[in-house]
Amino acid sequence: MDFLKKNKSLTLILKKIWISFKDLLPIIIVIAFFQIVVLQQPLPNFFEVILGSILVIFGLMFFVQGLEMGLFPIGEVMAHELARKGSLTWLLIFAFLLGFSTTIAEPALIAISAEAAKIAAENELISPSQESMQSYALGLRLSVAFSVGIAILIGVLRILRGWPIHYLIIGGYIIVMLMTLISPKEIIGIAYDAGGVTTSTVTVPLVAALGVGLASIIKGRSPLLDGFGLIAFASLLPMIFVMGYGILIYK
Repeated sequence: MDFLKKNKSLTLILKKIWISFKDLLPIIIVIAFFQIVVLQQPLPNFFEVILGSILVIFGLMFFVQGLEMGLFPIGEVMAHELARKGSLTWLLIFAFLLGFSTTIAEPALIAISAEAAKIAAENELISPSQESMQSYALGLRLSVAFSVGIAILIGVLRILRGWPIHYLIIGGYIIVMLMTLISPKEIIGIAYDAGGVTTSTVTVPLVAALGVGLASIIKGRSPLLDGFGLIAFASLLPMIFVMGYGILIYK
């Protein structure tokens, strides 16, 4: 009996490793093709690359397993419990804080904010002092995190009220295009990139689980039609807020 359980567990692990390997296979093929056929050179640090690739495969496997075991269930459970309490205020507070907290600590956002501050200082848009660059980077991070919090809040309201998502998305991108015309050119690229870095490895599963959980428990809502779409707001609003931040800082 124990042997069968161990055998099933080993089979399951090998299956998940194979799935992770298949997900990474297109990247491996592209790199190998250009390295062998186009560049016609051996891989530098071959054994380190192989070891790193193996670690990435195992890391992806554990990451996906962690999402399935932890983040997706907790997001759905919290959405259910808050909806059952019937408190709109607490639900909206939770939605805002979820978006804010998962974004403010996002490594990609920290990196792009620091790089943006450095380049802004080099181009004499801000003072080159360390304090000024840190203040600029922090302001950028707070703008993005606040915008994601507002985005998730609006997304939750959309699910509760049944607002059509396409009107909100189209309206949002019209605002983005109009703000692009009046924003300083130095901030536009950063603002567009900020919309991408907000969709982090923690934010996406938690926010998606929140939307699906709410749509599942609210009468008249479909998890498929109404549960998804929150991530779109999390990518859209940072562009608006960062361009607004640039208008305030540069002008």
